[in-house]
Amino acid sequence: MSGSPYAVVLVPSTSHAIRGERALNMAGITSKLIPVPRTISSECGVCLRIAHHDREAVKKALNEARVPIHRIVDV
Repeated sequence: MSGSPYAVVLVPSTSHAIRGERALNMAGITSKLIPVPRTISSECGVCLRIAHHDREAVKKALNEARVPIHRIVDV
């Protein structure tokens, strides 16, 4: 884990990120749409910033909402 309390969830598209944010909000999990950090990918796009301690709950909520996850990266 890095020194940051956050991780980012990479998803296939902006629409998946928006759906994911909505699903997490409905599950009571705090998230924020942010640009994908350049250190992770040079592609344009957005990802979901989450708290490390919410990682497992995020996986569960996104799976239930059928939002595919490419990967979760510590930032």
